[in-house]
Amino acid sequence: MKISPLLAATAFLAAVWTGCIPLNSKSRLPSDRSGTIIDQSRGLAISFQQLMGSLSRAQVIYAGEKHTLAAHHAIQLKLLKALADKDPDLSVGMEMFARPYQPVLDLWSAGRLTWNQLLRKTHWYANWRFDAQLYRGLLEEIKRRRLKLVALNIAFHIPAKIAVGGIENLSPAEKAQLPVSIDYTNQAHRQYLKKIFESHKLKGRDSFADFYAAQCVWEEIMAQSIAENLGNKKMLVIIGNGHIYRKFGVPERAFKRTAAAYLTIYPATDTRDLPQDTADFIWVTGGRPENKLP
Repeated sequence: MKISPLLAATAFLAAVWTGCIPLNSKSRLPSDRSGTIIDQSRGLAISFQQLMGSLSRAQVIYAGEKHTLAAHHAIQLKLLKALADKDPDLSVGMEMFARPYQPVLDLWSAGRLTWNQLLRKTHWYANWRFDAQLYRGLLEEIKRRRLKLVALNIAFHIPAKIAVGGIENLSPAEKAQLPVSIDYTNQAHRQYLKKIFESHKLKGRDSFADFYAAQCVWEEIMAQSIAENLGNKKMLVIIGNGHIYRKFGVPERAFKRTAAAYLTIYPATDTRDLPQDTADFIWVTGGRPENKLP
């Protein structure tokens, strides 16, 4: 079966952020015990109550995921409930929705849509495509509590188009959706993505400059969406692990826009190969081992 370069690029970009990351510099406290929460700054296992105490000092909390692992979504739901119990004005930003769908998310938060209506109106299986049931508990809890739900992402076809054709070949309407600024200067981020690019060759995607631009656009628009919707409220950000890995994806880009204190939580099947600076906290879960690049 032949696959178009655009479709292949879309699939590859999704795979980049579902756990396919180069791993090195081992974490201070190796552990494969499911349920362990590790404070990376101290290299110590902590309780959920201690984690919540730390999170009380942050305005933006990033809860990562490998999109296909139910255990990671269970962690996100537990965090949502605990944070919303303390702060009923909590807002939730989600990578899974593109910004043009914000009016639909507002209807969902107001309790005016059924589950099937949400999926149809957001074109879930044309855009995000991962099993919606994995996110249902989280989304139903947002609806039940009438929390503000924020669409973080750019229209999903745009990064894939950039990766195979460059920003210059987008249509005027597509260019209008780009972030107001794009930072290409982080060398650690660039080298991280260069390894991914060189390890996964796809027909039609032969320019690292275009590939890197696609990643930066993707992450800058999510950072911009966080900044535009944060205000004085606390926000829980639901996002793929790849976007918070070592913080140089979305967290630091959002911080430059807001100066708001943040913390990152990275669910992983174990910590034995994760770099010390992967995240502020690593939450060990069950499931398949994390994907690794050679």
